[in-house]
Amino acid sequence: MNILLLGSGGREHALAWKLAASPLVDRLICAPGNAGIAREAECVALDITDHAVVIAFCKANKIDFVVVGPEGPLCAGIVDDLESAGIKTFGPNRLAARLEGSKGFTKDLCRDNNIPTAAYRRFTATQPAKDYVRKMGAPIVVKADGLAAGKGVVVAQTISEANTAIDMMFGGDHGAEIVIEQFLAGEEASFFALCDGETAIPLASAQDHKRAFDGDTGPNTGGMGAYSPAPVMTPQMTARAMDEIILPTMRAMKAMRAPYKGVLFAGLMIATDGPKLIEYNARFGDPETQVMMLRLMSDLLPALIAARDWQLKNFDLRWYPDAALTVVLAAKGYPGGYLRGSVIEGLEEAAQVEGVEIFHAGTKAEGAKVLANGGRVLNVSALGKTVSEAQARAYRAVNKIRWPEGFYRRDIGWQAVKRERGGS
Repeated sequence: MNILLLGSGGREHALAWKLAASPLVDRLICAPGNAGIAREAECVALDITDHAVVIAFCKANKIDFVVVGPEGPLCAGIVDDLESAGIKTFGPNRLAARLEGSKGFTKDLCRDNNIPTAAYRRFTATQPAKDYVRKMGAPIVVKADGLAAGKGVVVAQTISEANTAIDMMFGGDHGAEIVIEQFLAGEEASFFALCDGETAIPLASAQDHKRAFDGDTGPNTGGMGAYSPAPVMTPQMTARAMDEIILPTMRAMKAMRAPYKGVLFAGLMIATDGPKLIEYNARFGDPETQVMMLRLMSDLLPALIAARDWQLKNFDLRWYPDAALTVVLAAKGYPGGYLRGSVIEGLEEAAQVEGVEIFHAGTKAEGAKVLANGGRVLNVSALGKTVSEAQARAYRAVNKIRWPEGFYRRDIGWQAVKRERGGS
């Protein structure tokens, strides 16, 4: 089969790495790709926001199946346009992608279907939002309604912080609506299900690290590292997440004539009384995909095709029992302003560490050099028998990379490592 993968980040490199291993793949193309993806696939400089250009490319290159990586094209309806042109595509259509594209839509869906989530209110003007914050107090969570690349969420510890977030979001480009939510206490987990519109099957769990700096401090980012499996997602908790959150969502979307097909990524808060939905994403997580693909034993491509073709009812996936962990190397200044173009060295040496795979997130090639070309730049990932072993291998590789213009967290996986060492 000829496969086209859309995207250019670490998630897409991990997907390309896994798809390239499939015996079903004759030709793998990624648009636009990056320096690391170029080792797994042909990279082409397509503007993936121009759906007509993507469709023309698919027809000219006899593409059999398209895999959409990022959320932007999904929310813009690229699946609808490709399918209308007769091109089979993995991912939710525009109406189904509203689960990520509008936090207000998702919160209302939860309310109407008794799906456990934080109490909330929606606002379209600054002053009523600030009045609500003053009434409710802090800590409190302020979210942009629309897409914000993982950074449209502020967990405000004070009323002043919440007011600043409200001003920022109404003054930005995330849309003209915000959602203000009750602060939830507990342990976060990333939970994924593969969906075909009717059936959903759980994938491996993971735990992300959203804060920029060690000790879960600093601003929210798109993710500074992850590990899998998440110990908090016990078999019992996984069953509850499916029964109380994923499956009611599937039924609700089908009833709205917007059946959800693709991967459904539920950000969960595991509280003392069970799982609660923080938010949905309509695609594979980043950097969770990097650890999930390392652990996936089965061929990925048939699973994606089965989801598109309503064929998951009798489908099963196998996973390696090993743990996986990834450390994100980001450009100094991220998630704020950062410089591009600095040279990264030592990648070949780092990749020789046992159990390590390095996925590129924001890089470009310039001759034999690899240059930083984004905020999150590299995902140094490793397998191990335990999270502690995977963590040690990943950091051993990180220490071989020479990139003074970058930074990373030194405590990825700390909660799981603490558990493994006998902590609570």
